Order: sequence, then C-alpha cells, then structure tokens
Amino acid sequence: MEFDVLQVTRFAMNCSILWCEQTNRAAVIDPGGDLSEILNFLELMELEPEVALVTHGHFDHAGGAAQFAAMTGARIEGPHRGDAHVIAKLPELGEKYGVPAQSYEPARWLEHGDRVRFGEEELEVLHCPGHCKGHVAYFSASKRQAFVGDILFRGAIGAWEHPDGHLPTLVDSIRSKLFTLGDDVGFVPGHGELSTMGRERIHNPFVGEQAMAEWRAKFGGQHDPAVE
Repeated sequence: MEFDVLQVTRFAMNCSILWCEQTNRAAVIDPGGDLSEILNFLELMELEPEVALVTHGHFDHAGGAAQFAAMTGARIEGPHRGDAHVIAKLPELGEKYGVPAQSYEPARWLEHGDRVRFGEEELEVLHCPGHCKGHVAYFSASKRQAFVGDILFRGAIGAWEHPDGHLPTLVDSIRSKLFTLGDDVGFVPGHGELSTMGRERIHNPFVGEQAMAEWRAKFGGQHDPAVE
C-alpha cells in the first residue's frame, strides 16, 4: 500500500489517498472538498477510486463525500452511526461556513473492529469517540500507518468543547486505542503535520506520559483524565 496526502478546503484538511500497488484501486479518506484536486491526483497516478472513507461527520471532512461518490462511482463507508445526525445536517453547516456539503447514507456504517477493503489492501476500523460520537480511525497493520482524523494531532488533541465532544472519552480513545497500536506507527491527522504514536505518547502536552503523570500527581495518584 502507498499513500499521499492532499490539503483540501480553506480549513487545510488532510485528505489521504491510499492505493493498492497490485491493482491501482484506491481509497480516499475524508474527501471534504476541492474535489477537482483529488480527481486530478487520481488521474495523474492512474488510480481507480473504489471507496471513500469518512472519519467523522464534520463538514470539512465529510462534506464532499456524496459528490465524490456520484462523480466516480466509489462507495462511501463510515463513519460510525453515532455521527448520523451530524451528516444529516451537512448542507446546513456547509452553507453556514461557506463550504459545499451534501448529506449521504453510506454503504455501511462502521463499527469498532470492522475491516474495509480496496484492491488487495485492508484497513482496521477503530471507533474513537470524544471529538464527536461517531469518529473512527483507520489502521493499516501492514504499513504501520493510521489515519486518525481530528482525534489526535502533532502536539495537540481534538476539540471537545461542543455538544458531541467529551474530554475523558477523547483521552481514553487516544490512550487505549491509538497509543496501543505501537510507538512505531505513523499517523496522518485531520489537519497539520504528520507524527508517530511514540512521539505523541511521550511528548504530547495533553495525553503524553508526562501530562498523565502530572495529572495523577495533582489528583492523588488514583485519578485519570479518562475517568470521571
């Protein structure tokens, strides 16, 4: 499996394009907008789009999925059903923020532990709520690479200060589902620079080991921000 990352929409969202080297069939993770750029890349690389994978229902990540599917014939999978109400409001939110967005019904809502396939490649689905209820990440065990949307960033974590966000759940998703993949695993966040699980496990000021140690020291050693 190979992949590349394009920044799309005025929010500089990382859209990942993954492809199977044996078949040239591709998966596009979070086709949030600027579809002409995504289609140009696929044409340049002579790739056949098989599936659009969505990490979560926010408009900059999911807003272009329906149009992408209509233009290419690719199916849409994801996110988790917990974001169905957000996806239903995509046209309203897209208009509010000036980003074209359409709602959709995916070919499959995804659950933790599901597998998604394109060509001869396979990704594992990790349900990681906290930024929003239906957020999922995608993990390639063979490539040791994850695509995590807005859960975790280089030196930061996803926002939680909104109705569907929940900080303890977000911290638990990161530490119990992402960091446990292994320090060597690289990841593409929804925005900004790429990083590794190891770097963030050690240095992230919100969920790294030092941050956790300081939290436990402050609250008597028995509390964890992942538990209320």
